[in-house]
Amino acid sequence: MEIRRIDTVRQSVPLIKPFKTALRTVYHAESVLVRITSKDGKVGWGEAPPTVVITGDSLESIEAAIANTLTPLLIGKNVLAYEQLMQSIHHSMVGCSSAKAAVDMAIYDLVSQFSGLPLYKFLGGYRDRLETDFTVSVNSPHEMGEDAVRYVQSGFSVLKIKVGKDSIDEDIERIREVRLRVGNEIKIRVDANQGWQAKEAIRSIRRMEDMGLNIELVEQPVKAHDIDGLKSITDAVETPIMADESVFSPLQAFEIIRRRAADMLNIKLMKSGGIYKAQLINQMAEEFGIECMVGSMIESRVAVTAAAHFAASKKNITRVDLDAPLMLVHDTVTGGVKYDGPFMVLPQEAGLGIREVKPFQMEVAQ
Repeated sequence: MEIRRIDTVRQSVPLIKPFKTALRTVYHAESVLVRITSKDGKVGWGEAPPTVVITGDSLESIEAAIANTLTPLLIGKNVLAYEQLMQSIHHSMVGCSSAKAAVDMAIYDLVSQFSGLPLYKFLGGYRDRLETDFTVSVNSPHEMGEDAVRYVQSGFSVLKIKVGKDSIDEDIERIREVRLRVGNEIKIRVDANQGWQAKEAIRSIRRMEDMGLNIELVEQPVKAHDIDGLKSITDAVETPIMADESVFSPLQAFEIIRRRAADMLNIKLMKSGGIYKAQLINQMAEEFGIECMVGSMIESRVAVTAAAHFAASKKNITRVDLDAPLMLVHDTVTGGVKYDGPFMVLPQEAGLGIREVKPFQMEVAQ
């Protein structure tokens, strides 16, 4: 099953509502779609969004990495020797994790197609259904409360509340408003996106605990490099702390686990460089009794389908944050994972189960 060609194409899909975090505001879901065609005509799909403030990857750098480094490396190679291919991909260049992820998921799509299995079954097959949270962008407390009520009325029972953009007192008011509006039965996850300092995070999380806001977890309260600060928070509060931007590679995950700097890990394919390394992170965490969540950037159903297959395949992945396609005005994918309210149903076709992708505002990569 030789790789015959690798093509890339850009897409840009408007969001229903701007996505706001402590790090950025997004109005369009931009990405580079990757199509790998085998000699026998099978097609594997992948996707990489530019997330400069997190991964350092832009549209241009993703396209260049795929065209100039990964394509020459892979053309003519047998995808069934995917262990060799993954080793070559991850040793081919430093960084460029999003480009690696897009190619990685397309290769796994082809390999699992050859096996005749949906990718989640090929990877382990633990479950065929997931429940995602829905993200409430950081805005005024009133607007966030209104958004939260709307998402709950749509069937979501888990909300991720974005904070960290202004003062921490304003963040507590945002969380309090959401809790008042949705009641106590809805799970609330808080994501500061590196927006707090360690000492203020400790003080404020304790305050939220005393207020009875019943926060399920707090994600990445401090800067990605501040592992000491992350550990100090984890040690000082009862609320579970999740590491996100602090964990790209298995080596970084090992450091978090070794130091017990967080209670949980958020694995994203765009950070790990794809499914191959994501599996290593999850397996390592599982051995130490640390649960993982699978999240995404602002991606279409191409990359989110790959992430969902990975998440569904593993027992230790107990939470998913894969709501990005629900934020888009247009769905460009035929096949792939399907949404039933907050529930994600994995396709039973071989591979990713993606039959066709029609990029919106298509622009062919040079």
